[in-house]
Amino acid sequence: MATNPSETLDALVRNGKEAYLQGSRIIASSVSWTPSGILTQYLTNKTERENPPTGQFIEVDGIRLHYLERGTGIPVVLLHGNGTMAYEFEVSSLLGLAAERYRVLAFDRPGYGYSSRPRGQAWTSKEQADLLFKALKALGIEQAIVVGHSWGTMVATSLALAHPEGVRSLVLLSGYYYPTPRMDVLLLSPPSIPGFGDLIRPTLSPYIGRTIWPALVQKFFSPNPVTPKWDAQFPVWMTLRPSQILASAVETALMTVEALALAQRYHELHMPIIIMAGTDDMHVATKMHSEQLHSQIVHSRLVLAPGVGHMIHHVVPDQVLKAIDMAAESIS
Repeated sequence: MATNPSETLDALVRNGKEAYLQGSRIIASSVSWTPSGILTQYLTNKTERENPPTGQFIEVDGIRLHYLERGTGIPVVLLHGNGTMAYEFEVSSLLGLAAERYRVLAFDRPGYGYSSRPRGQAWTSKEQADLLFKALKALGIEQAIVVGHSWGTMVATSLALAHPEGVRSLVLLSGYYYPTPRMDVLLLSPPSIPGFGDLIRPTLSPYIGRTIWPALVQKFFSPNPVTPKWDAQFPVWMTLRPSQILASAVETALMTVEALALAQRYHELHMPIIIMAGTDDMHVATKMHSEQLHSQIVHSRLVLAPGVGHMIHHVVPDQVLKAIDMAAESIS
């Protein structure tokens, strides 16, 4: 009997994926018994006990998503950047400020905070957008103002492209929109490498991450000082758990490819769009990204915050709220 080539290829892909996942499980199980692996598990358990989930959960396609919800009114969805979690919007005060006027939902994206991220798929911005669209439908939200920060702008944009009927308007904060060279792709993506990443995520990565953490955070906030609320309230070790390191490393590795693909489709966005960035962003150059996107999407509105860096929602949350108000006014 003749063999269907496509079925054979599908079977090879399935078998290869299963072999990779099985190998990863074996490696992870082995390194978990090393001294550093045991310490990492202890610190993971400790930080999760000290920072329990404060929101709600919804299961979509077998994936458990954690989200914070506050307020009433027009739905506003907040999507965090790479390496953080939904609680960051609480720390920045943006969630509380916006909840005084809107129904606000801040999601832990897959693999971050307390949302699951099953192995075996890349979790591109499109895959995340599809999942979030289903979650919003399940929560009874037909349309929302979608606010994305940094890597979250890619998910927000993908959501608007794939499901425009579900997006009233976009508010894009400090986004990376075009495939420019990035040193951090080389430096921070190794934990995503199959095999090698499974070895270092529970052993080396958390401790290297903790060592460089102050410098990274300073760069994200620069030229502004790190806010006292961030220093006092953001749970650093939540971001250094091996599962979240994997999510962050994969998204770092995907960054330029994602931007390249999305850049071909920005002309398809027709809903109201507010593009906001700090003029002194030292992590993502505003002129090369936010200002260029504004010139490409002619109906967008560009809002620049003078002297502000990448963490714009922490430094000037009141101005970000005004941008959300602009988005709401454009649809009322």
